[in-house]
Amino acid sequence: MTLVSQGETFELGFFSPENSKNRYLGIWYKNITQTVVWVANGAINDSSGILTLNSTGSLVLRQHDKVVWYTTTSEKQARNPVAQLLDSGNLVVRDESETDSEEAYLWQSFDHPSDTILPGMKLGRNIRTGMEWRMTAWKSPNDPSPGNFYWGLLPYNYPEFYLMKGTEKFVRIGPWNGLHFSGIPDQKPNSIYDFNYISNKDEMYYTFSLKNDAVISRLVMNQTSYMTIRYVWMEDGQYWKLYKSLPKDNCDYYGICGVYGTCTITGPQICQCLSGFSPKSPQAWNSSDWSDGCVRNKPLNCTEKHKDGFVKVKGVKVPDTTNTWVDETISLEECREKCSNNCSCMAYTNSDINGKGTGCVMWFGDLIDIRQFDNDGQDLHIRMHASEIGKQEGNKKVIIIVASIIVIILGVIFIGCYRFYTVRHSITEYSDTVHDENREGSEDDLDLPSLDLSTIVTATNNFSIKNKIGEGGFGPVYKGKTVSGQEIAVKRLSRSSGQGMTEFKNEVKLIAKLQHRNLVKLLGCCVQEQDRMLVYEYMPNRSLDWLIFDDTKSKMLDWPKRFNISGIARGLLYLHHDSRLRIIHRDLKASNVLLDDQMNPKISDFGIARIFGGDQTEGNTKRVAGTYGYMSPEYAADGLFSMKSDVFSFGILLLEIISGKRNRGFYLENQYPNLVTHAWSLWQEGTAIEMVDSSIEDSCVLSEVLRCIHVSLLCVQQYAEDRPVMSAVVLMLGSESELAEPKEPGFYIKNDQVATTSTSGRTTSTNEITITLLEAR
Repeated sequence: MTLVSQGETFELGFFSPENSKNRYLGIWYKNITQTVVWVANGAINDSSGILTLNSTGSLVLRQHDKVVWYTTTSEKQARNPVAQLLDSGNLVVRDESETDSEEAYLWQSFDHPSDTILPGMKLGRNIRTGMEWRMTAWKSPNDPSPGNFYWGLLPYNYPEFYLMKGTEKFVRIGPWNGLHFSGIPDQKPNSIYDFNYISNKDEMYYTFSLKNDAVISRLVMNQTSYMTIRYVWMEDGQYWKLYKSLPKDNCDYYGICGVYGTCTITGPQICQCLSGFSPKSPQAWNSSDWSDGCVRNKPLNCTEKHKDGFVKVKGVKVPDTTNTWVDETISLEECREKCSNNCSCMAYTNSDINGKGTGCVMWFGDLIDIRQFDNDGQDLHIRMHASEIGKQEGNKKVIIIVASIIVIILGVIFIGCYRFYTVRHSITEYSDTVHDENREGSEDDLDLPSLDLSTIVTATNNFSIKNKIGEGGFGPVYKGKTVSGQEIAVKRLSRSSGQGMTEFKNEVKLIAKLQHRNLVKLLGCCVQEQDRMLVYEYMPNRSLDWLIFDDTKSKMLDWPKRFNISGIARGLLYLHHDSRLRIIHRDLKASNVLLDDQMNPKISDFGIARIFGGDQTEGNTKRVAGTYGYMSPEYAADGLFSMKSDVFSFGILLLEIISGKRNRGFYLENQYPNLVTHAWSLWQEGTAIEMVDSSIEDSCVLSEVLRCIHVSLLCVQQYAEDRPVMSAVVLMLGSESELAEPKEPGFYIKNDQVATTSTSGRTTSTNEITITLLEAR
């Protein structure tokens, strides 16, 4: 027997979690596959559970004669108490004669959340009664009793919400600053729900309401993944869609950069010391252990008032507010004066940043858990020694002067380049037909430092087999070391290679003109009689496919490293939009992504890349060259290529990074024709998380993984016009903006069993060998 709300939205009764024989009293959605939103404490190990309402208005749960759980009523006495389940999901007890209002409730389940927050529920504290509205995760999917993972409001002078793991602070979203919580500045109006923060002498709490009654949304805590997730019910597909989650990235974890460290997710290293500070333990800091934080370069001198001052740091999440003082009535200038006169005051800002800003909040003691945002956040004024302030002001002036000089120089260079290129034959007129591959070219044509053959022979120990680190489609790759000690990788084209002088020149000219942190750097070349060689920077961690498809080596790539590898999107964006010439790579794949000593990714192998000039956006070729499994449908079938062809390849690569599986060959063990088909099937079922590589389950950030899967499916859509451009891909990967629903992907399936096939003038290959493959360096 169950109790159903009037509109048949929610249902109260006994349930058993999956893989559990115990039964619990709970509330769930009546018309959605069992999704429990509230649980009464206390387990029943048989079917004898009975819930009763006694004459004083208390709900009592019994197993035989034993009381398992009960409620306590307010000071109000009920003459004729009734229990009612509302369509909001709230189970209330009130006097039958009272109207249905919160003031009339003797008890309500909304005052005792479990792992879910529904619209209208409060998260915070009742100051007057001392009641805390805390959200607590289940111990496990099989045990809904309270775990050690919960959200709560800590009532400091400047109160804020914390995601706690036992007694440890796990995630901090920052205090309410009048517009949003300081740590989530992207918390802006949306089409799904309205949010509100109430703070007065009686209550402090967060709540949300839905803009459309037809929409179903809930906030849920997950004890297993240590995440808080907002779900929206998709009626058409009959599944819960992840809308937002916390933590969303590594910078959300509490105190990751230590005291006086600031976290920047887009930086080369996420932790940096604030200006005027240096790592306390430099060796540990350089090894990505930032727990010791930073120390001042120049100690404060409080004995003389004018020896200290303040530096404004823009766009941050303000520090932990444990030791703060707040006055909402004074101005920022008065706040500065008060902080300046107190030696213990380390920083200050407005307590409310709405409009021009009002109020004052001051920090005492070390500052911790600061996050830097690119184009958001709020200002924080940090106490510094006067000499450091002078240095920073001087540095700002130098930066302005240098920037001005650079702008002038770039302007002169641009004008010169423009005049030069208007008279020079455009290099975009490379023919797509087969050239005379026996034609010899001079080194002067290559516009790159030329190295003597003897120099390369010495560096590679005469191309010793011990120095060989890879075998590409056009010949071997050797590791070498120059007389100056620089490590290099030498790609030696075999004389029987399919790559002729045209492709060789193409690769040299292209890479020589490209400079980007996510593109491999070409150092020089060598052309001597029949020998043609390219000399690259050496990549200690070789290529992505050497690591990610190996069960043992793939464990070196935890989720933060894999998410960083997706940064090759920025390299593609540079090729498509930001370089001097618009370049289509045409052969992006795991073996063409190289990894340096910090696992930073670099795109390599431009042998079949094409240059577009002006506003050209697509091309056509009779000679299809590339790698099956990564080719877009329109390119593989009809020879049509564009920037969207590279986008398709990036989508495939992103799925491989997440799953640790190759796109081609996936069917051998999973009964799917390819990885894309598998991902699309899971996505439609609402179980996309199942495709995640088991070796990163402990390190993955669920929201980032699901967002990457979502973006990858947008990239591999069947039709090129539906796929996003790379600028949009980079934006989607780095934000929490709402994403469009992907359409059916392109499934170009060709089960070639041979390494290379040539038909109808098309040259193709499997994942292992490609027309231009440059293997690991």
